[in-house]
Amino acid sequence: MVAGYGLGGSTVALFGRVGGGIYTKAADVGADLAGKVCEGLEEDSADNPGTIADNVGDNVGDIAGMGADLFGSLSESTCAALVISAHSLQILETPDAVYFPIMVSAMGIIASYISVLFVRIGEVTQDNVESKLKIQLTLSTFLLSNMIIPLLYVLPEVSTIEFAGKLYEVTRWHIFGCVASGLWSGLLIGFITEYFTSNRYRPVQELIESTRMGAAPNIILGLALGYMSTIMPIILIAITIWISFTFAGMYGIALAAIGMLGCLPVALAIDGYGPIADNAGGISEMSNLDHSVRENTDLLDAAGNTTAAIGKGFAIGSACLVSLALFGAYIVRVEESTNSESFIVNVLEPTTFAGLIVGAMIPYAFSAMTMAAVGQAANEMIIEIKAQFVKMREGHPADPQRCVAISTEASLKKMIGPGALVIFTPVTVGMLFSKNALNGLLAGIIVSGIQIAFSFSNTGGAWDNAKKSIETGNYQSTLALNDDENMTPFIFRKKDKNGDPTEEHKAAVVGDTVGDPLKDTSGPAINILIKLSAITSLIFGGFIAEYGGILIKE
Repeated sequence: MVAGYGLGGSTVALFGRVGGGIYTKAADVGADLAGKVCEGLEEDSADNPGTIADNVGDNVGDIAGMGADLFGSLSESTCAALVISAHSLQILETPDAVYFPIMVSAMGIIASYISVLFVRIGEVTQDNVESKLKIQLTLSTFLLSNMIIPLLYVLPEVSTIEFAGKLYEVTRWHIFGCVASGLWSGLLIGFITEYFTSNRYRPVQELIESTRMGAAPNIILGLALGYMSTIMPIILIAITIWISFTFAGMYGIALAAIGMLGCLPVALAIDGYGPIADNAGGISEMSNLDHSVRENTDLLDAAGNTTAAIGKGFAIGSACLVSLALFGAYIVRVEESTNSESFIVNVLEPTTFAGLIVGAMIPYAFSAMTMAAVGQAANEMIIEIKAQFVKMREGHPADPQRCVAISTEASLKKMIGPGALVIFTPVTVGMLFSKNALNGLLAGIIVSGIQIAFSFSNTGGAWDNAKKSIETGNYQSTLALNDDENMTPFIFRKKDKNGDPTEEHKAAVVGDTVGDPLKDTSGPAINILIKLSAITSLIFGGFIAEYGGILIKE
């Protein structure tokens, strides 16, 4: 029943992340290209019929999607911890010890609440709002690290946990090390994500500089930035996995995932900051408020883009640990169903290795389907908006409802293919090619998917902030100077002296438009792919172990 609870969480997250991602980016890309690039309108202009669909999409994809995603991660990591801990007689015989993972999450709520109160200390300005949010995250991590210690005493002094035929002698401080490793690696992943996506640091500043040469260098450097940004988070996750698995086997992995999600309320809060600021800017623009209001909201939105990227880093890292923990729970389920003492995953076994190769391909196929969905829906949106511009010049009013309907219909229809791929692939592979093939499939999906998720999310976030920096007009070149006699620093601006969009802004908009489906559709949706594949395998693990392998008998 607990596993079914986790499956329900991930299934809803599939709607929020995949469907919501298609909705928001179809509207965003269509409105930007048809309104800003073709017509030269301001972002979120009331004259753009796609503006309302764009703002609605921020709520559907970013707010509801992230909430459903992290809820699924928390429910599934708890599920994995409960399933694996049931193989420890000491934990089962100790009152309340089974509920230790849930207690950690409960303490995380308290730590997060306390840390949020500290935002009121000192004056909040546009310059320090990003720092204020990061302080909350750091403080909640520090508080939870200390609040976990009293909880350790609900556990037996030493627990014997069996996994894959090996016994782990786990002390209370081993368990603390597992939770703390996930907790602090999550924080570090957030800060690394900030470095690659904030306009305060060199990677995004190089993107801004590249727009002087056109859209192509901006695209090339943005992709390189995303690939480079995967290195440190992957190393941190690898260290976390090594520590937690050495201490407590797969139970340790599940606890590390719970630790990384321990400060979930703060992570959700700082992630929601960006869409809220973005929508506030859209409302101010549509309401014809003074231009200074939009300038203020844009500065807040730029900080929000960075904090949203930090939130995505948390979501991706936790999804990796959660999926690995669920993989372990699946192995436990197979052992129970086959009455075997150990079920060893051997990647050199032919069926397993074949499944590994296929699994590594699945995230690419999934990304292709979601990106194609955004592109096709955006095409429909652009055609509709352009047609409305023609009618508006003839005196007809705009029809924003039609744009909302296009995004809604596209998101519901075009999520069917990616959703079916996620849900049916593990079951099909297991039934046709045995549980060993499913082992390889899950490993391949996790290893390949985590790289794509980090890369896509950080690339898109960096392009978005590069565009925002140009639109504020506050960024001066640090690499090159004008050819005038006074060597005046080059200032990146949204419009030139004649009021026309600058070439730098056009190049930045192209990069941001390419990055939109990467950071808000395909990248975050990979989380759902790897988690839902793993939880589906856990649900059907016993059935596959007993009846699977129709084409290949083991």
